[in-house]
Amino acid sequence: MAEASWYVVHTYSGYENKVKVDLEKTIKNRHLEDTILEVSVPTEDVIEIRDGVKKNITRKLFPGYVLIRMIMNDDTWYVVRNTRGVTGFVGPGSKPVPLTDEEIASMYQQRTEVEIDLEVGDAVEIISGVWEDSQGYVKAIDHEHQTVTVNMDMFGRDTPVDVSFTDIRKL
Repeated sequence: MAEASWYVVHTYSGYENKVKVDLEKTIKNRHLEDTILEVSVPTEDVIEIRDGVKKNITRKLFPGYVLIRMIMNDDTWYVVRNTRGVTGFVGPGSKPVPLTDEEIASMYQQRTEVEIDLEVGDAVEIISGVWEDSQGYVKAIDHEHQTVTVNMDMFGRDTPVDVSFTDIRKL
């Protein structure tokens, strides 16, 4: 018996969860649980900060795509390809290409990202940490490290201080 691999299916934008539900129903109805093992829409948790209010949201990692772990044969290809909302497998022509183990591992690494609605020059207040209750102006934003450089007035001079996204609030 062939080994199951992960494949990527392209869907209409916004139809990822609908495709997942429809495919899971079809798998159950046609008793394909042994050949189509898992259907996944990878998501990530993001902390969004707007006007100083933290909000946890879940965002799709790959909008327009669904991951399917299955044993590729004519029947499974047909079922997946003919599911409403699916536009096709990812791969050259009509031949699906399975993902490597390294690609799958990197997709499922847990990470929490913080998005913030600040721009350079915005006035901010530091709400926690060593500089708590201090105010200053945003000098630079580092999205990769999720920090903001804030210019604060100390002893009559502008002093740059790096602060985490979660430790500041826009004024």
